[in-house]
Amino acid sequence: MSNGLRLAEILAIRLCHDLSSPLGAMLGASGVAEDEPALAGEAMAIMADATQAMVRRIRLVRAAWGGPAPMSGSEFATMAASLATKRVAIGTDDLDPLAVFGAEGARVALNVLLLAVEALHGNGTVTIGGDPSGDIVFGIAGKTSAWPAGFIGLLADPDSAWTMLDDPAKLQAPLTVLLAQAAGLRISVLLGPNQEAAPPLLLRLS
Repeated sequence: MSNGLRLAEILAIRLCHDLSSPLGAMLGASGVAEDEPALAGEAMAIMADATQAMVRRIRLVRAAWGGPAPMSGSEFATMAASLATKRVAIGTDDLDPLAVFGAEGARVALNVLLLAVEALHGNGTVTIGGDPSGDIVFGIAGKTSAWPAGFIGLLADPDSAWTMLDDPAKLQAPLTVLLAQAAGLRISVLLGPNQEAAPPLLLRLS
């Protein structure tokens, strides 16, 4: 199987997985509303929340995985906020809201954001700051936060990312590296004196 075909297959599987949770909630709530009229109000509220969650996810992955398009800092912050939960905080106060990401820069930045959220393992904070026309820094903080195994090595050898397209659950790291390589953009690690397990990432857009 060609690399491109394998990537398309993994993306399709991953997208179906991402949408299955809100769809399941909608179907479950629909069944409750039909079988238990007294609970119809609560069921409709659950359906509305699940619908909004699915719409936000579709918009995000369409921008991150579909055709690239320019995006302002404020638009990026709005998409980033859609990933926030009770246990995951997203900070974009240090991101210039008026500056504009170029089309490829926006797509790669969104994928770094998705990777950062995954790297929290369900609990912590992602911070994004900088100038969309220059450098963007992504930081992650949390007790279990860590970049995926092998990710740092992929930054030095992007071509090896093709060999890691074997698990939809682990797609985001190699996909992010491949998109950055295709766009001619560089992602690097900002190592501090303590060589922490989850150092900030620098995305150079110029």
